[in-house]
Amino acid sequence: MMAPKQVYVLLFNARTENEGIHTIQIGDKQTVLMFEKEDDATRFALLLEAQDFPTPTVEAIDLEEIEEFCQSAGYDSELVSEGMLAMPPETNLEKTDWQPDVKKTEEPEISDLDRIRRQLENLL
Repeated sequence: MMAPKQVYVLLFNARTENEGIHTIQIGDKQTVLMFEKEDDATRFALLLEAQDFPTPTVEAIDLEEIEEFCQSAGYDSELVSEGMLAMPPETNLEKTDWQPDVKKTEEPEISDLDRIRRQLENLL
């Protein structure tokens, strides 16, 4: 059987700065599931939602492009053939590392907020 030219993957926060791809851990490697058929990817996404995952988006992507991404990111990839019932693992990670280098914005201190509020009130 010939490999498809286009596959379907699951993305979280699609088309945002915090976009992430769904992976499963097999051994010590993160693996991107590439679905041959959109229906199978959608079914898997619904199973993830049932496990309280954020809602994933099913996205079509060129097979070579996703394989290159996986290689550059150090991920494995697995093609889920049409009709193969892929099931999410029973446990999931609480911490995501979609962009581990992105720093969280610091919350201003309450005293700073009070000072700014007083300054603004004085302007009135």
